[in-house]
Amino acid sequence: MIELLTANTPNGKKISIMLEEIKFKYKVTKININKDEQFKQEFKKLSPFNKIPVIIDHEANQSLFESGAILIYLGEKSEKFYEKGNRIIINQWLMGQMAYVGPMLGQHHQFHHYNPGKSEFGEKRYFKISEKIYKDLDERLSEVKFLAGDDYTIADIATFPWIARHGWHDIGLKNFKNLTRWYVEISQREAVKKGYDLLNIGEEIPKV
Repeated sequence: MIELLTANTPNGKKISIMLEEIKFKYKVTKININKDEQFKQEFKKLSPFNKIPVIIDHEANQSLFESGAILIYLGEKSEKFYEKGNRIIINQWLMGQMAYVGPMLGQHHQFHHYNPGKSEFGEKRYFKISEKIYKDLDERLSEVKFLAGDDYTIADIATFPWIARHGWHDIGLKNFKNLTRWYVEISQREAVKKGYDLLNIGEEIPKV
């Protein structure tokens, strides 16, 4: 069984969606980041940077931190959504999400959504970067069905929960027809619906 230690964030949702997609038995252990539970020493032993999510594969006696590494591990273990013949491309789009899409949209959340009016420079900077992310993803998805090509992969699973916060971004997802097509198609997958509601509170995927 897989234990998922997480909070209800895009990075946490990546893993619950993946676990639903591969149909692995798992349980969620909530880490309340609003009460700084991620800084407890027992959690730091699992996650050196005090970040969620973490998984513990109790059958293999293995723990992993960093959502991208977890997706790769689960893809290899399940032999799903991480095709051996396409891993060079999958890894590039996965790392693009990890290093760029997530961190930059996360900064946009901080300045635009959580702390508006506190830094005009920060708001403008990260809005502009986030808008470019939408444009770049839209351009890519004008050429291919999914980020790594014809097939749905862990690169899409990693990116989707961040775009699901499009209402926070105020960029206008519907203005990007290829990104919208991709978003709507993924949002209709039953495993994605279930994994998105990782705390089982009836949370629904935001519509376009």
